[in-house]
Amino acid sequence: MRTIMHVDMDAFFAAVEVLDHPEYAGQPLIIGGRKDSSRGVVSTASYEARKFGVHSAMPIAKAVVLCPHGIFVPGRMERYQEVSRQVQAIFPQFSPIVEPLSIDEAFLDMTGCEHFYSSLEHMGQSLKRKIRAETGLTASVGIAPNKFLAKLASDWQKPDGLFVLRPQEVAGFLRDLPVGKLWGVGKKSQALLHGLNLHYVRDILPHSEAWLQAKVGSALGSQIYHLARGIDERPVVPEQQAQSIGHELTFSEDVDSFPFLRRQLAELSEKVGWRLREQDFYAKTVSIKVRFHDFRTITRSHTLPHTFNDDDTIFQQALHLLEGVKLEPVRLIGVTVSNFSQGTQLSLFSTLDQSSSQVNEVMDGINRRFAPGTITKGRTLPSKSD
Repeated sequence: MRTIMHVDMDAFFAAVEVLDHPEYAGQPLIIGGRKDSSRGVVSTASYEARKFGVHSAMPIAKAVVLCPHGIFVPGRMERYQEVSRQVQAIFPQFSPIVEPLSIDEAFLDMTGCEHFYSSLEHMGQSLKRKIRAETGLTASVGIAPNKFLAKLASDWQKPDGLFVLRPQEVAGFLRDLPVGKLWGVGKKSQALLHGLNLHYVRDILPHSEAWLQAKVGSALGSQIYHLARGIDERPVVPEQQAQSIGHELTFSEDVDSFPFLRRQLAELSEKVGWRLREQDFYAKTVSIKVRFHDFRTITRSHTLPHTFNDDDTIFQQALHLLEGVKLEPVRLIGVTVSNFSQGTQLSLFSTLDQSSSQVNEVMDGINRRFAPGTITKGRTLPSKSD
């Protein structure tokens, strides 16, 4: 039987902001946009803000109504990624099998590692103390026989919680669990189950797998049947190499100014180039994503015969792709690179490549010393034509 540990950082973005701004401690803090943001969405709310009903994915405008005295900040993804890397670097010290789920949570397969600790509780506390000592942040940890149960357990005593769910305790633990807590059950599926008078796991148990499949579909019916019994055979899958690196930006108002879009494209290209070089990758493909005012979304891409990791190449290719798009009011724009390799192959314009590489090296050194975006190129700055 496996021993799986799920680690979930507590209100991660908000916690990082409090770490950097101690004056925010104990205040209702809402990450995602300023108070006057008409299209912003809450990405994280501190536990103080959640008491007022604010939650992630909520429009900022609604959060302002619920918590008008809250502190609203737009967020700093580069900073959150930096702290996330610190946290993720701790996990291999506890297990060689780590599966990151997102920027602030991961699964660790601790099977066979239990004997290093006096108890499962000691194991969880050891990881929590390590995270706190190295980052100043708290994490909630769940330990259970599989991934589904471990994720439930980590959420059981948040924040700064630790909950161990042993095999003999699973049936009792699940019995009174609302069906909405089962993986794969969204709002529509939950409404469907409620219509069948299935509100809690205990209501599911008397029914056969075939009955559930007939009522809610083959895949979901089978999944619900097994999860209600605490069965989840999925292994912890170690992180694979990134397949792409990208950044995108949603505008507060629809934009149809090409000079403005060009400037945003330049800024996005610099962010992508920075991450590409920080991970020591070279790419061959540049893609853009454009979402129009009516939510219609298109992508365009181009693959070069040589690899690159400089901002100029990314921007030039992205700009060329954008120039081929019929301009309509734009809601979102994004830049992504892919088709990675660990080495470089210079193009025919090797002198230009070397010059661009030297500029990037100088800029990266400054940005690494102070903060990403400290120094930028002139094409990212506003102009009279914006």
